[in-house]
Amino acid sequence: MMIWMIIGMAIVTAVPRFLPAFIVDLIHFPPWVDRWLNAIPYAALGALIFPGIMSVKPEAPQVGVIAGLVAILLAWLNIHIIFVVIGAILSVLLLTL
Repeated sequence: MMIWMIIGMAIVTAVPRFLPAFIVDLIHFPPWVDRWLNAIPYAALGALIFPGIMSVKPEAPQVGVIAGLVAILLAWLNIHIIFVVIGAILSVLLLTL
């Protein structure tokens, strides 16, 4: 009985995730909709990262902003992502000493 409940919950969870992917492949959007949809991952990433940057050190939000700027600069210079993350971490470490 329990296994069927787990399988049912998995199906109910999976269908809303996979169904849009199949539908979007069948529909051809106008170019402006494609551009808008292509921008969503960047907007979502910004919405996830920005609050974290501002809360690195709540009493000194400039620390997170500076570390974010360091990460942006390193990424703009095409530095490997691991070194971008390490650079941001080190900048927070140095600014909080």
